Amino acid sequence: MIVRGKVWKFGDNVNTDQIIPWKYKSKTIDPEELGRYAMEGIRPNFSSMISKGDIIVAGENFGCGSSREQAPLAIKYSGISAVVAKSFARIFLRNSINIGLPIVECPDLYQYVTEGDVIEIDFEKGSINVKGREFSFKPFPPFLQKILKSGGLVQYYRKYIAKK
Repeated sequence: MIVRGKVWKFGDNVNTDQIIPWKYKSKTIDPEELGRYAMEGIRPNFSSMISKGDIIVAGENFGCGSSREQAPLAIKYSGISAVVAKSFARIFLRNSINIGLPIVECPDLYQYVTEGDVIEIDFEKGSINVKGREFSFKPFPPFLQKILKSGGLVQYYRKYIAKK
């Protein structure tokens, strides 16, 4: 799986309430609606500025805060194709895989990219290319990659488990 998109850059400790503020996640569970308010707590009107396929690059501890799945859902349904960070909050990482939002930990990339750069991520190879330079990351094991390719854990279950 390879994605290519424009970078939107965020700092350290971006929490789930900044990703999708309570005033929105308390009103709906519709992922399309949540996507319209992605990153609203840190960058108002973010979803109206991005293009489908863009990529978030962030600092350390991205997704800290609550354990609700609305934060990665909001990002996914805003049109963001992947999130690359120095590190992720553990529950955000697992929720992202569960809902099919591709994420990558690559600490060295953050200092090198600027907002607006176009990057390409090869999830199977474990590489990110930007401005002629390649950054490596440890790819997820094949079974987690299969969950992501399926669109999330529920879709994976329907495709591979429920049919048995």
